[in-house]
Amino acid sequence: MPSPAVMGIPVSFDFDEFTDSYITDLKRALDGLPRSTLKEFWRMVESTRAGDGSIHFIGNGGSAATPSHSAGDWSKELGLRTIAHTDNAASITAWANDTDYTNIFVGQLSTFLREGDMVVAYSGSGDSANVVNGIHYAKEQGCSTVAVTGNIAGSQGGNIADIADISIVAPTGSMERIEDIQLVINHIIKEAVKAHNGL
Repeated sequence: MPSPAVMGIPVSFDFDEFTDSYITDLKRALDGLPRSTLKEFWRMVESTRAGDGSIHFIGNGGSAATPSHSAGDWSKELGLRTIAHTDNAASITAWANDTDYTNIFVGQLSTFLREGDMVVAYSGSGDSANVVNGIHYAKEQGCSTVAVTGNIAGSQGGNIADIADISIVAPTGSMERIEDIQLVINHIIKEAVKAHNGL
């Protein structure tokens, strides 16, 4: 096998050290998750479920993949009506083209959102205008809101952390670890609902 230098990999790069650093920061961030706020999130899902409400997920980039994953999990395993407003390319591009990209979630929510529903926003920065607008709109309609975000550049969750009813800020400035944690939170809440209801 060619040496790392021949393959174009800097000789000074230590993969094991890099991996240990990544895992150490991820563990620290997971340990720092606020358990009381996670419990509030779970209780809000239980309340929405008991009230026959729907749950709507929004987000961008990697934080758009987690809504898709979450909607699939929660609809199949919990029997909850869930919509990932990141999945309908025709609707997203129509709202973006005909109005503005910052309206892609408000536009969809204006069609699907009903009283008693819940909107969950996944965002690494917490400052994406389309997500911020979506949370604002949901609150204006009297719906419950949750932000799952992170601490990019010391932002402490960005704008959505200040707007949403419940905000969970992953205590890390790494977008990758934030996105890892968003999926862990999805699974924690889903499994808690299953365990509580014997599903």
